[in-house]
This record gives sequence, C-alpha cells and structure tokens, in this order.
Amino acid sequence: MRHCINCCIQLSPDDVQTQQVSCRGGSHHGRQECPVCKAENKIVFRVDGKQMNLLAVLEVRADGNESWGGFLRFKKGKRCSLIFGLIIMTLVMASYILSGVHQELLISSPFHYGAFPSNPSLMEGENPSDTKEHHHQSSLNNISYVKDYPSIKLIINSITSRIEFTTRQLPDVEDLKKQELHMFSVIPHKFLPNSKSPCWYEEFTGRNTTDPYLTNSYVLYSKRFRSTFDTLRKAFWGHLSHAHGKHFRLRCLPHFYIIGQPKCGTTDLYDRLRLHPEVKFSAIKEPHWWTRKRFGIVRLRDGLRDRYPVEDYLDLFDLAAHQIHQGLQASAKEPSKMNRIIIGEASASTMWDNNAWTLFYDNGTDGEPPFLTQDFIHAFQPDAKLIVMLRDPVRLQVGLYAVYLLDWLTVFNKEQFLILRLEDHASNVKDTMHRVFQFLSLGPLSEKQEALMTKSPASNTRRPEDRNLGPMLPVTQRLLRDFYGPFNARLAQVLADEAFLWRKT
Repeated sequence: MRHCINCCIQLSPDDVQTQQVSCRGGSHHGRQECPVCKAENKIVFRVDGKQMNLLAVLEVRADGNESWGGFLRFKKGKRCSLIFGLIIMTLVMASYILSGVHQELLISSPFHYGAFPSNPSLMEGENPSDTKEHHHQSSLNNISYVKDYPSIKLIINSITSRIEFTTRQLPDVEDLKKQELHMFSVIPHKFLPNSKSPCWYEEFTGRNTTDPYLTNSYVLYSKRFRSTFDTLRKAFWGHLSHAHGKHFRLRCLPHFYIIGQPKCGTTDLYDRLRLHPEVKFSAIKEPHWWTRKRFGIVRLRDGLRDRYPVEDYLDLFDLAAHQIHQGLQASAKEPSKMNRIIIGEASASTMWDNNAWTLFYDNGTDGEPPFLTQDFIHAFQPDAKLIVMLRDPVRLQVGLYAVYLLDWLTVFNKEQFLILRLEDHASNVKDTMHRVFQFLSLGPLSEKQEALMTKSPASNTRRPEDRNLGPMLPVTQRLLRDFYGPFNARLAQVLADEAFLWRKT
C-alpha cells in the first residue's frame, strides 16, 4: 500500500499571482504554451543550473472561488500537483536565496511580496552599492530573508495542518511478473538452503575462452569499472562447478540492502562494514540497478539508454559468489553447515527513487506509481534485511522519510529494518557498528579488527568547497523544521523513538 501525502490548502486570490504561461490542461485565452515543459504537464524549474521536475506523488486539494476558473479546468490530479509544486518551489527558492546560492527559475514565485533587497547579507539601513555582488541580485519580487518568514510560515501551516497519510493497493505478484517477465525467468523462487545469502547455481554455456562480461552494461558505459571486471574475468573459470559434462556458476543476490538515504552516512557505514570478514559487497558500491539502471537511466540529463538486464546486476556479486562457492565445496560433506558469508548492496537511491515509473509499466495514473522498487525486491526476497541511515532532513524531496519508509513497511515487516541516525553514528561509531552486527547476525571481531573498523576516519565527508559555505542561516533552518515537523512526527511515531523528531541533533 502506497503512503502518499494528502494536503488540503486554502489560499485567498490575493495570495497568488496569475501565471502568464500555462501547461496542458486546456487552451486558455491570452495564455501561451509553456516553452519548457512543452505541454507535458510538468512544473519545471532550475536550481544551480539543473532542470528539475517536481513530485507528482503528493496530492493536494484546493478550494477556491470563481476567480480561479481557468485553474479549476485542470483535472484534480493536475491541480493538486500544480498547487503543491508551487509551494515546494517557493520553499526551495527561500532555502537557496537565504543561503546565498545561485538559482535560475523558469517560473516566477506564485506568492506576491513587496520590493525587498535580494542579497540576504544586506540588513536594514545598508547601502546595496557597498557590496561587490550586484550580479547576484534577483528580481525584486523574490523571497527575501527574515522579514518574509511570517508569510512563508502561513503557507507551511496551511500544508502541515492538513496532512494525511493514505495507502495504495499492493500489486499482485502475477502483475509484477507480467511487467518483468525476463527478471522472473532468471531469478528462481527458491535458493540454496546452506547459504545465508540468496544463491543458486545456473548453467554456463560458454567456452573457456568466452568473456562472460563482454556485454555487461556496467563495463560498456563506464571505464572506471573495467579494472574491476578484469579481476572478475581472470577468476571466473576457476570458480565454475562441473557436473555431467556441464558447467555451472553460482549466482547470488544481496542478503541485505543499505537503501538510503543520500548524504546521511551510508558511504561511511559501507566502508566500515565491508571490513568484517563475513561481509562482501557488490563490486560497485552503488549499482543503482533497482531504481535506475534496469530502466536504462545512467544519468537523468542523458535520457534513456538500453536497459541493464538482471544478469548484468548479478555479475556484480560474482566475487562474493566465488567465495561462497568455495565454502560450499569445502563443506560438501556437511550439507547442513551454513555458509556465513553475507552479501550487501548500498545504493542510496533504493529507498526513495521511483522517478522512472512515469516512463514504464504502461503507467496510466496521475498520482502514484503502480509498482514500486520494494514490490519487486519483496517478490524475490521476502526475508531481505534493510538498513536505513537518516539525518536531520535538509532536502525537500529526499527528506520526506516517513513517506518512503511507510511505503516499505507495507511490504516488509518492521523487524526487517534497522533505522539509524547519522548523528548517533557520528558520536558513537562503535555502538552503531555493534547494532549493525547484531542485526545481521555477524560473528564477533578481534580487538584489532574492531579497532580498525571503528577508529578509521569518516568517509565521504563534506568537500572543501562546501565547508566554505558556512552554517545554514537560522531563518532557513526554521523554515525547514516547520516544513518537516509533521513528517518527522509521523516517523517518530512509527519507529516509537522521539530521537527522530530531531529536536536536539
């Protein structure tokens, strides 16, 4: 069942500026077609020069009077996306402007404000001519600094006071099979009973001179992965199983997934966890296969390429599969002995990125995906373990943790999740890693191994250029806390842990 956000908003006509460019939804007198979305019913804007399309999964109902006639001719779903999109866009504008970051917007702010200084560093009584950054100034009706907080706060209150979490019908397994026939033909329903990771033997029909990775898309589209596959290629033939004149390779899926979120410490957790001798990860830290590559998305700005078949994804676990195969062969006389090696995968997009649904699965809905990533993972691995690392949220789409987590909890049991906070991990790495070991039922480490794992420097810290930005402005921080308040409250309620309110980080 899909958890969405259902927000009812009432805004007076005085609060909204009439837009002069319209998108698909009917031809309106005196309006022209939007040159950006090209009548594709999208709310498009640019932040830091990157084009972005606002979420359409969030549903908003608006009540208005007859002066909104042209607006009301949009279908309900399109009106909902438009209203919520404009509000979210405004919050993004506020965050970027208040932190002094460049932005290029393709549609003007829907909320009318007076003439304010566009440079947030200018305080009352200062002369703009004293600064050297005139080229940073935006149009006078852009949102400014502290004096605009009460107005924006009213908008946020309109959203947060009417939020509801609704559910979606879970797809049937047979419907999932119809959408991904090849995937279901490759991955079996049952796995080897003596392997903690979901593994199975598959016949290999090539010769000993055959390159098993010749057509792998990860190799073809990325030069930096070629050395990794050179290693796999050299070891491949020596790890095949031979029986009755046939050759068999061991195929595996991950036992656990680190599914999110971006910039929340997942790289540091990955780097520490892979030091455990019982843990093996994919050859690439973030394959992004479930959310992007299987749809042919390498980079959104590059458009669609050929879809990466499931075999290319399974190739990434061959090194781990080789070690599991060796263990299984060594314990052939003890078939009941469990191989303790577990495989992990750490794509931080897995939890939240369902953007590709609009392009596939014969999607005909205006509101939400008919099939989500977790639907497919659960179909193959109903017992998968899932690790999530979160932080005090700062990005509008990715920070709606409760929305995404509730989606996953409709498919997987709560006991299959380990939800961590970056703040706790940063303050006590040893405690976090012990929690992870216990969750994954890993064996103990020696003192030397544990010291190496817990005392190494943090991975993927802020870049030097980012450190120069300084702390977030207090008013921006207040706006974000106001916006995320009801979502964090729902998250804390679901997890029965008030730490996820982030009152003290």
